[in-house]
Amino acid sequence: MIFKDRLDAGRQLAKELIAFSDSKNVIVIGLARGGVILAAEIAAALHLPMDIIVVRKIGAPGNEELALGAICESGEGVFNESLVSFLGVSQEYLEKEVERQRILINERLALYRGHGCPLSVQDKTVILVDDGIATGASIRVAIQSLRSLRVKKLVLAVPVAAPDSLQKIEKEVDRVVCLYRPSFFESVGSFYEVFNQTTDAEIVTLAKRNYSN
Repeated sequence: MIFKDRLDAGRQLAKELIAFSDSKNVIVIGLARGGVILAAEIAAALHLPMDIIVVRKIGAPGNEELALGAICESGEGVFNESLVSFLGVSQEYLEKEVERQRILINERLALYRGHGCPLSVQDKTVILVDDGIATGASIRVAIQSLRSLRVKKLVLAVPVAAPDSLQKIEKEVDRVVCLYRPSFFESVGSFYEVFNQTTDAEIVTLAKRNYSN
């Protein structure tokens, strides 16, 4: 299964989530950046409010592309303890990097939301959306963050996911809607015809639909 782009993937997911249409206690939350495009499509199709969650990866010393883990705006995170130990990464490095990334998260959220306030998710059903799952580190942090805010029910919606990663994540949410679980998974982008990097400007435009009210 190949998706044309994120808009196409969002529309296809919306069809599988039609039962949530016009529900008063349901919020769609997109994982920035790419997940926001899909979340906006789902929210529009189902007539639901949308919000954004930002997660940042914690890179290894001297190699930021090698993820040791990821954190959300509160500073809570999920780490690969085996990798941290193997590389001999110090606690001091982790603490400094977590604080640096937390500041960047808050700056990005301020940009996306403008003067708007985050939507309250307490006692609500949340549909958490991303454009795909590879290792699952970022989505697990988002799930942990939302759980700490006492959501009533958490639904994970993704167009494609690595089966091994999704199997672990399924235990952390109430329901999973995944359109494709390929036996061979190379990367999220390989399941899209067009997989351009989502820009901050795109997210700001989409976010105005909710935060301007």
